[in-house]
Amino acid sequence: MPVTPLPTPSPPTSFPIYAPSPARPARLWRPKRVLVTPASLEHAHGRAMLARAEGLGLHVERLAANRLSGLRDADPRRAYAEAKATLALVVAPPTKLRLQPIPPSADWRFDLAEGCPAHCQYCYLAGSLSGPPVTRAYANLDAILSNLGAYLGQGAVTSAQAPRAHEGTTFEASCYTDPLGIEHLTGSLSAAIRHFGAWKAPVQLRFTTKFAAVEPLLDLDHGRRTRIRFSVNARAAARYEGGTASLDARLRAMRAAAEAGYPVGLTIAPILPVPDWAAGYAALIREAAAALAGVPDLDLTAELITHRFTPGSKQVLEGWYPGSDLPLDEAARSRKLTKFGSVKYVFPKDLMQAMRESLFASLARDLPAARILYWT
Repeated sequence: MPVTPLPTPSPPTSFPIYAPSPARPARLWRPKRVLVTPASLEHAHGRAMLARAEGLGLHVERLAANRLSGLRDADPRRAYAEAKATLALVVAPPTKLRLQPIPPSADWRFDLAEGCPAHCQYCYLAGSLSGPPVTRAYANLDAILSNLGAYLGQGAVTSAQAPRAHEGTTFEASCYTDPLGIEHLTGSLSAAIRHFGAWKAPVQLRFTTKFAAVEPLLDLDHGRRTRIRFSVNARAAARYEGGTASLDARLRAMRAAAEAGYPVGLTIAPILPVPDWAAGYAALIREAAAALAGVPDLDLTAELITHRFTPGSKQVLEGWYPGSDLPLDEAARSRKLTKFGSVKYVFPKDLMQAMRESLFASLARDLPAARILYWT
């Protein structure tokens, strides 16, 4: 099997000093269409989301039925573009109330929404969601949050593993969406943070974001029971992350969240063999360390996730982003089977080992405060 040659890491002294760009107001997603199902308006949260959309002057369409239709197009690029510009207010189906484990991140995953407004060329949702990638926000928020108590003290990640037991029962809210990227339209994330803040039990809400509009969250009574993780990547990978906040904005937002008392985290993902990758990821970690310097009572974790893809996700992504140079050559990967028997393609063993050693060394040297949760 062909193996990607490994570059020689540059010495630390070759990295530029962290110098973030001037702060700018966070860019907020404005969908071109907001589809409102009748069932969503039976819930107070659905009506509140509608009021937010109307208050922003967005184009609102009240549907006659609860089924979303007319979203497909013979041209996959056009269907993708129209879906990505659409927000739908819907009711989460009963299956969403049967939580699933989500190792190695957390005990359980629950969904405030499904779909994401970003345009990441490696989007893992391409292999997880069916149909056009419309962002669906769930109106039955009260039922979603009140359902979580049935899972308290259960799970096999933080509830059962001694190194992470102090986190309590953990609930991941960003498996199928980026909740911060749509928070100005939904208010769902703030409601979840308040719910966990008032929950007098060993629990933790977790979410990852590529956005930076944390201001509405900073004054919430979070009780340090929400960990905000910022998904970051080497600067050479920025071209793959369309429609997201800049790295500088994410690092500023991470500092602001940490100063507001939130536990925070770095989700370095997806780790890619970009040119001079060792130097690029070392520089990223140094920038994160500089952004967090001097924060009191810092509670910081790191999660490291290498890029992988499935045959299905590759097909979808190549339809969405036909001009992308994202490395999706199966011949340069190792073929693995998941626990469900499906195929995925990961980096060869020697490249994985080199990346792991390089990033772990950078974290130990430049950001020793970060507690590494896992490498995958």
